[in-house]
Amino acid sequence: MRCLYLVCYDISCPKRLYRVHRFLLGYKTGGQKSFFECWLSPAELSEVRRGLLQRMNPDEDRAHIFQLDPRQQTRQLGAAKAPHNGAFMIL
Repeated sequence: MRCLYLVCYDISCPKRLYRVHRFLLGYKTGGQKSFFECWLSPAELSEVRRGLLQRMNPDEDRAHIFQLDPRQQTRQLGAAKAPHNGAFMIL
């Protein structure tokens, strides 16, 4: 079963920032810049944690993974869109 997570990161080096951003694009269903909404299974959550650790410098960078309650009503402002929780396809 998948759960909704908010993955946030602050990476100080542009090269590492690019690597982290590209890595998380494979998991995100919504978000912006350094905040991604991701529907993850327990195995995928482990992959995300491991992948972030491999691409970050723990002395200079930081990342947070927050589990969100999908039953909670979301409120968007401006051009923000609600997290997508439709069907998933793995290619």
